[in-house]
Amino acid sequence: MTLHSPTLTDLTTIHDFPLAHATVQPLPDGRVLAVGARARWNQDGPDLNAIIYSADGTTLAAETLGDGIEHVFTTRTGHVWVGYFDEGVYGNYGWGQADDRKPIGSCGLARFSPTLKADWRFPSHVNNPWGAISDCYALNVDADTAWTCYYTDFPIVCVREGALTGWHGDGAAAKALITDGSRIALYGGYGAARDRLVAGHLADGRMRGTGEYRVVLSDGQKLPRDALVVGRGPDLHILTHTDWYRLDLSDVPAEP
Repeated sequence: MTLHSPTLTDLTTIHDFPLAHATVQPLPDGRVLAVGARARWNQDGPDLNAIIYSADGTTLAAETLGDGIEHVFTTRTGHVWVGYFDEGVYGNYGWGQADDRKPIGSCGLARFSPTLKADWRFPSHVNNPWGAISDCYALNVDADTAWTCYYTDFPIVCVREGALTGWHGDGAAAKALITDGSRIALYGGYGAARDRLVAGHLADGRMRGTGEYRVVLSDGQKLPRDALVVGRGPDLHILTHTDWYRLDLSDVPAEP
């Protein structure tokens, strides 16, 4: 595992790394969290798909954070936000086949403590006017506040100290989002809209659009289809095989 800021600043070697399709995030005191996207339910229980390593690569703890993991973000306090795609919400790989196998990700979005124990879960539609999460398409964690845009109706919801604040969107899908709290930009979509960026203001319970753009590389070329696009706070990070780009929300026009 390597740490870049933006140049290489740290390297940790882990022998016999057991996780596939892993997301890696920093933790306090130089520790590292690695989370595999899938966790099967086996005869002796579910896979342990979350591992905390020390700075020298020693395993410190292992837990199950559920199957169908789309997003993992840690905070400076060591808390872990996890967003789940539809199989993690509704069950697969043995989850959901019995009452004692309810998917950990059935809520769509959960926060875990520094010891990897669930300490907050997104409320169901019964207690949430914005609707339940069927697939956590976009997640942004800024300090201790989480922002999400999710299937099916793609509202924009802010989670701050466990309380929800929401805004209606335009119903369009988004794979990432950036925000400063009052302005927002949603990235991605289906098909030809995969590199779309829709900007707007959050006011009166709705996102008010101010512009629609296409995100391209610095030379004007289209983003590679396998580029990793991540929103943290007001910054959209785009990682290709060779380069790391950053788009700040302040670089996006605030008015039409």
